[in-house]
Amino acid sequence: MKYALAYDIGTTGVKTCLFEIDKSIKLIADAIEGYELYVLPGGGAEQDPDEWWAAMCKTTKELFTKTDVTPDMVDGISFCSQAQGLVLVDKEGRHVRRAMSYMDQRAREELKELMAYGPQIAGANIPKLLISLQKTGAVAASVKDPVYKYNWVRKNEPEVFSKVHKWLDVKEALIARMTGEFVMTEDSAFGTLLFDINKKCWSPQIAKMLKVDMNHLAKIIKCTDKAGELTAKAAEELGLKAGTAVFGGGMDASLIGVGAGATKMSDTHVYMGTSGWVSTVVDKSIVDTSAMIAAVVGAQTGYYNYFAELETAGKCLEWVKNHLALDEIGIYLKKIDVAEDMESEYTNLYQYLSSVIEKVPAGCDGVIFTPWLHGNRCPFEDPNARGMFFNLSIETGKSEMIRAVIEGVCMHMRWMLETHDKKVKTSEVIRFVGGGALNDSTSQILADCTGRKVEVVSSPQNVGSVGAAVVVAAGLGVIDSISDAGKLISAEKTFTPNAKDKPVYDKNFAAYKEIYGANKKIFKTLNSDR
Repeated sequence: MKYALAYDIGTTGVKTCLFEIDKSIKLIADAIEGYELYVLPGGGAEQDPDEWWAAMCKTTKELFTKTDVTPDMVDGISFCSQAQGLVLVDKEGRHVRRAMSYMDQRAREELKELMAYGPQIAGANIPKLLISLQKTGAVAASVKDPVYKYNWVRKNEPEVFSKVHKWLDVKEALIARMTGEFVMTEDSAFGTLLFDINKKCWSPQIAKMLKVDMNHLAKIIKCTDKAGELTAKAAEELGLKAGTAVFGGGMDASLIGVGAGATKMSDTHVYMGTSGWVSTVVDKSIVDTSAMIAAVVGAQTGYYNYFAELETAGKCLEWVKNHLALDEIGIYLKKIDVAEDMESEYTNLYQYLSSVIEKVPAGCDGVIFTPWLHGNRCPFEDPNARGMFFNLSIETGKSEMIRAVIEGVCMHMRWMLETHDKKVKTSEVIRFVGGGALNDSTSQILADCTGRKVEVVSSPQNVGSVGAAVVVAAGLGVIDSISDAGKLISAEKTFTPNAKDKPVYDKNFAAYKEIYGANKKIFKTLNSDR
């Protein structure tokens, strides 16, 4: 039996989890602490690494008050982390400025100078795009890509830039603070878009093309490699034992599939958190530029995740709660949340919504919702696309609209699955994870909409942390490799498609795919200047 400590470093807070690893991975205790996201003029989005560290210290100590397991019993530490941040550190491993979040969009001029000029495809200079695809399997064509943030600091904060020793990502900055080692895992290195996927090293050609000092790039390690050991100083601050092994860990997009147990070739999982995606394990770099899908380096060396993303998935359900289910304009004299009603059988509002939508027939009498509340990325990229209810009638009520929202998200997952199938083989049984998978109604609708059997694992909202625990298990030799994660992670629930509902979902899905094309010009007219 082994114990693993996993830090899930998100955008709004850290969730620290203690797992027992034996014949399965079992969550023993957890603790959560938030921190700030500093939104600045001009598109800036920053976080303070000291706040990450303080939250880690607080949650680690709190966690051990909830269990008989003691800190000296922890065999390994790992991370599941937000990615594509820019953390510039000095020789002591201390940040020289606040971290720039993946959401930071200030480097518009740097993008134009280095990539978005001349003849272009998908916003990238054609010669540079071809070189990038050959070397890295992707291209830095977004203002959010960290290489442009790096150049923004170089241009706008030269005094700060002169102090830089290494460019790290979020979890790597924390590893440096814990161990004194400067490393970057293969999946994080891929996220910089400077990683040569063929040679498994930094690409000098791409670094030169994008004006990156190679001396600023850290040593690349595997996700399952031991990055170092906890120093005495870090151990004292965290309340852990000095010398505890610290493993590389992975990005959230890398480890969520691992935590889902979808790690074998062609295994497919669907994630429904704030955003959503469909991901399939493949063994080579694949890019579908027409559908904006690409294979990103996974947590296991030699494997990739063929990845299609939906900007707003669970966010649509939050929108439903706030704007359809609640009385936000105060029309009633007294409002009582069903979870606060002592006579209610429901423990939360989402549970109540589930009971409501189960009473609505599949297909919502033809009402369709498009889940593009913040634009869309795949299988078409359009920042102007928006959510809409289509085909409302005088008989339509809130219950139909609420179910239509969930069906709309699930139909978009079907669209991305079918787009996947044009390039790769997807699995007939898909693992469903994220907060959306906590709801049996949503799981059943996903099965019905896609026509696939859907499996849900235990604690689907914690799969990123579970993936980090798998990294520890592989690093310690409990399992041979990450691909054996399925031995530790079994399905808790299975949902089989209802054959009787297939005709109505097929009809609605055909209409769903036509809605964007029919409204593309209108979306542009209404939203292009926002």
